[in-house]
Amino acid sequence: MTNPNPSAGLLERLFKLSENKTTFKTEILAGLTTFLTMCYIIIVNPLILSETGMDHGAVFVATCLAAAIGCLVMGIVANYPIALAPGMGLNAYFTYSVCLGMGVPWQTALAAVFVSGLVFIAISMFKIREAIVNAIPMSLKFAIGGGIGLFLALVALKNSGIIVANQATLVGLGDLSKPTVLLTLLGFLMIVVMHFFKVRGAIIISILVVTGLATALGLNEFKGVVGTIPSIAPTFLQMNFEGLFTASLVGVIFVFFLVDLFDSTGTLVGVSHRAGLLKDGKLPRLKKALFADSTAIVAGAVLGTSSTTPYIESSAGVAAGGRTGLTAVVVGLLFIACLFLAPLAQSVPGFATAPALLFVGVLMIQGITNIEWDDITEAVPAFLTIVFMPFTYSIADGIAMGFISYALVKLFTGKAKTVPYMVWIIAVLWVIKFVAFGGYFFTAIEGRKLTLHPFLFSIFLILYLLCIDE
Repeated sequence: MTNPNPSAGLLERLFKLSENKTTFKTEILAGLTTFLTMCYIIIVNPLILSETGMDHGAVFVATCLAAAIGCLVMGIVANYPIALAPGMGLNAYFTYSVCLGMGVPWQTALAAVFVSGLVFIAISMFKIREAIVNAIPMSLKFAIGGGIGLFLALVALKNSGIIVANQATLVGLGDLSKPTVLLTLLGFLMIVVMHFFKVRGAIIISILVVTGLATALGLNEFKGVVGTIPSIAPTFLQMNFEGLFTASLVGVIFVFFLVDLFDSTGTLVGVSHRAGLLKDGKLPRLKKALFADSTAIVAGAVLGTSSTTPYIESSAGVAAGGRTGLTAVVVGLLFIACLFLAPLAQSVPGFATAPALLFVGVLMIQGITNIEWDDITEAVPAFLTIVFMPFTYSIADGIAMGFISYALVKLFTGKAKTVPYMVWIIAVLWVIKFVAFGGYFFTAIEGRKLTLHPFLFSIFLILYLLCIDE
C-alpha cells in the first residue's frame, strides 16, 4: 500500500485514496467528467417544474443545492464516487402526472416527495428495502425503466412540436418545417453523434449549441451567462401537508418511493460494480449510501424540487478513474458554483432541452432487452407497464397495470405460487384504488375526505413482517 502524502492527510483520512488506488488528480478529473455528463439537469429540471407554476429561479437554486447536498453526503459519509441530482422521470411524473394531470398543487406534491423521502429513510434502517427490491420481478423492474423512457420521449416530442394533437387519430406528426422543430432534431442528432464518439458533456453541449442557434435566429431571448443568485424563497419550505394522506395522494407517495427505490438501488449497484467496489457481490456501507440518497430527497423537497436520486452518469466518472467519495464531492462543489449561472439557465428554451429528454429516454429503454420476452407470463405484464405509461400519460398508471396484470396472468396460468407476497400486496392495493375510488380523481367519498393514516400504518406493518419472515 502506498504511504499517504502528508500534505493530503485530511483527504487521505476521509476518502482513503491510497487504499482505493487512486490519486487526488484522478478524483478531481473524474468529478469533472461526471459533472459534465449530468449538469444538463440544472437547465432541464427548472424548465419542467416551472410548468407547474413554480418559480423558475427558485427551482434552479433548489436543483443546484439539492444536488450539492446529495453529492457531499454521498462523498463524505458513504465515500462513493456516485453523484446525485433531481431525477429525470421523477420530475416529469411530478409535473405532468401529479400537478397537471391530477390537478394537485405543487406545494402538496412537494409534501408527497418529502414523505416519500422519510419512508425511504425508515426502510433503509432495516431489511425492508432489500426485501422489497428482491421481491419485485426483474421483468417489472426493467419494464418500469423502459416505460419511463417512453414517457420522457413523449414529453419531449410533444413539447418540441414534433408530435401534436389530432382529433381523428389522437396524436399526429407536427410541422417538421418549423425552425424550432428542426433545431430539436438537430440537437438530438448532435447528442447521438457525440455520444457515439464518447464526447464528454454531449447533452449540455447540444443544449448550449441549440440555444445559441435559436438566439442567433431570433427565436430566443438570451439573458446572459453569469448573474446574481435568484431567491429560493418562492419554493423554500412551501410544502403543504393538508389533505396529503387522502387515497389519491397516498398512491402518489408510493410511486415516488417505488421509482426512486428501484432507480437508486440499480444505480448504486451498477456504478459500484463498474468501479470494482462490490465485495462478494454486495455493496459495503450500503446504509450510508441510502442515507445520502434519502437525505437528498428530503432536503430537495424542503428546498423546492422533485425527488433527488443517484445518477447513472456517475459511471462516466468511474470510467475516468474515480473510486472514492472525493469524486462526488467535486461534483457537489461544481453544482454550488453553478448557482451563479441562473441567467444562462433562464435563456434556454424548451425545444433546446427536448433532445436531452429524448436521449435520456433512449438510455432508459435499453433495459427492456433483459426481459424474458419468450415467457408470455413475464412479457405481457412488462409490455402493459411500458405502453400504459406514455398512452395514459401517467407513470403511476403504468406501474399499477404492470403489478395487477402480473398477479392475474400468473394466477390464471397456474403460476400463482411463483408470485412474491409483495407483488400480491401491491397489486391488491392498486385494484382497491381503481375499483373503489376510480382513477386519480378520488380524493373524497360523498364529499368527505378519506384519510388513511391507520391504513398506511397497517400496510407498512404487514410489509415489515413479511420482509422479516423472508
